[in-house]
Amino acid sequence: MIEHEAYRILGTPRFGGILVVSDHASNAVPGDIELGIDPALLNQHIAIDIGVAVVGELMAQNPGIAAFQGNVSRLVCDFNRDEDSLASVPEVSDGVEIPGNRGEVHEARMARFYRPYHSALARLLEETPPSLILSLHSFTPQLASDPDCRRPWECGVLYNQDDRAARVAIPVLAAEGLNVGDNQPYSGKVLNTTMNVHAEAEGRPYFGVEVRQDRLSTPEQQAEWAERLARICNRVAIAIGE
Repeated sequence: MIEHEAYRILGTPRFGGILVVSDHASNAVPGDIELGIDPALLNQHIAIDIGVAVVGELMAQNPGIAAFQGNVSRLVCDFNRDEDSLASVPEVSDGVEIPGNRGEVHEARMARFYRPYHSALARLLEETPPSLILSLHSFTPQLASDPDCRRPWECGVLYNQDDRAARVAIPVLAAEGLNVGDNQPYSGKVLNTTMNVHAEAEGRPYFGVEVRQDRLSTPEQQAEWAERLARICNRVAIAIGE
């Protein structure tokens, strides 16, 4: 494993392999940063994409698959938001105020976490270009700030303009008996910063997968999804490469 304060790399990246990118894989808060929130919130969806770190780690145990994961909580720095956006250092998340993110902290967080993360990912993709990038996230079944909005999808496939991989992945996931959202519960045309920069802009094939967190909360579920996604990613990579 290669580890930096902002990111970690699991497995061995290979030319023509698969890279699993998870921006929100950690709930870590460096000791010199005080968010001013109840520590229990760090185990909830506002702080971390529950389950994706283990899934990525398990996937990276397969030959030809590596994982690139964020190494701090999205409340410290959200790597999947535009650098100049206030959401990259959120002052409020799902109705919860983050007092420690107020004031003149944005530039320091960008310099310490955001830019090293994206620079390392760009370098990895340039030095060891994969045949497919999987952007892996998870989502809560229901937002606290919108209790009437329930999310029935077990997983969603996200993409922006480049839907080469997504169009293969959606029916393959559906064939597993899953309720699959097509750019649901989020749209990759809106919340897609990391893939826009590192995949769309460079013509690299990718698709995003959001797994509902109640389908990803136990070790057994995480192992099941790791096996499923490794298998499906290989199938997608072969299909789009033909």
